[in-house]
Amino acid sequence: MSVVVHLFALLTAALEPLLADSATAAAIVVATLLVRTLLHPLARAGVRAEKARAALAPRIAELRKRHAGDPERLRRAVLDLHAKEGISPLAGLLPMLAQLPVFFVMYRLFSAPRVGGEANGLLDHRLGAAPLGGHWADALGDGGVFGAQGLVYLGLFAVIAAVASWTYRRARAAARTAPPEMAGPARMLPLLSFGTLVTAAFVPLAAGLHLATTTAWTAVERALLHRDRGSAGRTGGGR
Repeated sequence: MSVVVHLFALLTAALEPLLADSATAAAIVVATLLVRTLLHPLARAGVRAEKARAALAPRIAELRKRHAGDPERLRRAVLDLHAKEGISPLAGLLPMLAQLPVFFVMYRLFSAPRVGGEANGLLDHRLGAAPLGGHWADALGDGGVFGAQGLVYLGLFAVIAAVASWTYRRARAAARTAPPEMAGPARMLPLLSFGTLVTAAFVPLAAGLHLATTTAWTAVERALLHRDRGSAGRTGGGR
């Protein structure tokens, strides 16, 4: 952890001449973007797997009819089909799982009072009036919802809520053209973005800033990787 603190301090120092007191907050955003850039190949692989599963939907529907009275045989047949086509059921989950260690590091980095036997100086850094190691409950106790600290959190929550709403609207539109067995998950999974909003209210501000950044990245990334789906929907709607 002390190595991570040192690297984070170097990134903050590099940004300080441009951003002054907001350098640490900017370092969180930059570090998150760098990690997500490294994880982009996993996201591409996940989207390829989603598209491959969508292409298999008619064949899976046939298997459902053929093995309607034998769920175990149906399960094996679907797994065999996925294996034959080289589709991993975990491909879509890998980007999400790979991000978890980054979130936990960010949480630990801005919640531990001491790191490597020394006082954690990162806890004193701020975004506006709010300490990066503070929580929304602290802001409510120091000026309330519309106090100096409270406004920082309201801005953070507004960003996460806007991204979650946009993601959910796109997912609902996609679900209308999705195969029946995929429409339910397509509508429900984006609701996790609203869960991110709840999480941000209970973790340190630094972790919430990381969540806002990575959620926004995911929304834009998926929109770009699925842009052919949007084009197909517009073409179909114009007929």
